[in-house]
Amino acid sequence: MTSTTQPKRRDYGSGSVRMLPSGKPQARFRGPDGKRYSKTWDTMRNARKWLSDMEESVRRAEYLDEEWQPPTTETQARIKAHDTLAAYAETWLAERDLKPRSRAHYRKLLDQHILPALGDRRPKSITPDVVRAWYAGLDKSTPTMRSHAYSLLRTIFTTAVQDGLADANPCHIRGASNAKRVHKIEPLSTAELTALVEAMPERYRAMTLLAAWCGLRFGELTELRRKDIDLARGVVKVRRGVTRVGGEFIVGTPKSDAGVRDVAMPPQVVDALREHMAISIAGGREGLLFPAADGVSHLAPSTLYGVFYPARRAIGRPDLRWHDLRHTGAVLAAQVGATTAELMGRLGHSSPGMAMRYQHTAKGRDAAIAAALGRLSSGE
Repeated sequence: MTSTTQPKRRDYGSGSVRMLPSGKPQARFRGPDGKRYSKTWDTMRNARKWLSDMEESVRRAEYLDEEWQPPTTETQARIKAHDTLAAYAETWLAERDLKPRSRAHYRKLLDQHILPALGDRRPKSITPDVVRAWYAGLDKSTPTMRSHAYSLLRTIFTTAVQDGLADANPCHIRGASNAKRVHKIEPLSTAELTALVEAMPERYRAMTLLAAWCGLRFGELTELRRKDIDLARGVVKVRRGVTRVGGEFIVGTPKSDAGVRDVAMPPQVVDALREHMAISIAGGREGLLFPAADGVSHLAPSTLYGVFYPARRAIGRPDLRWHDLRHTGAVLAAQVGATTAELMGRLGHSSPGMAMRYQHTAKGRDAAIAAALGRLSSGE
């Protein structure tokens, strides 16, 4: 007859959990060192979780080709510290070398779109079907946000797999990282650009010309200083950029390594800058070229929009965004024959994708090009 005091035993992978006569579950695990480890818990759930952690620690050691350490060491503490996706995401973000604006963007994506739904889960429990359900629940009216959130989750899981905290990346939704452009960019014609410059207040005209004809980003423009302009050579030297994070202006390097560049200016931009720089600018060579009203602080986007929005309405282009001026400059350069490599260098792109997009847009002028070729052949 079986004794009523005989512990009941159930196996879980490499170890087991048994119910002691006291009614408490005991988890037992045999490590790669041949020793048996055990721990008694108040609940079966905690016992199973401890056993799962032990098994995960073995897989992690094997993946990293490290010697497995018993559960009382720092190794186990590190695994427990990353028990949830939220905990792991914090470590992941802290270890990344990011621009302040990128860090703030990732923080927002995590806090508003990823962690509320997935943060309490263990990385191993987030399967492809869980990711699909989460992605389907994201706001479809904000495709860029959806693609950025999905891309961030996929990137975090790529590292989690490398760290042994997940067996495989669960993000497998085709096309989820690519957002369809909601705003269809219509570049300005040269006539519209001229009208826009004239509609802007005088102190912003040179800035508008630089944005359009030279393709500079807003943060690059607002960090330009006297020393960055070489009027003799007709070159603007892009060496820094400024971003606004949490109400604070932060000066750093441009968006990418390719962003550090010299951009040749068309004569009309050189003339406008020469006239602009003849006006007193505080700070000498270090003085900001396009400062705020006090002459020394960085220009805030809201200040620029206060004059840009009325100007775009005045020329009948209420759809125009400031960043579209950069797009306009890229298309104009492509129209006069700039190669992909030349566009990349001029705009500070590290990959040819965007440059090729500008060239594709410029092909829309094929009829105009043919007409110009006709005039050339006739000697006009």
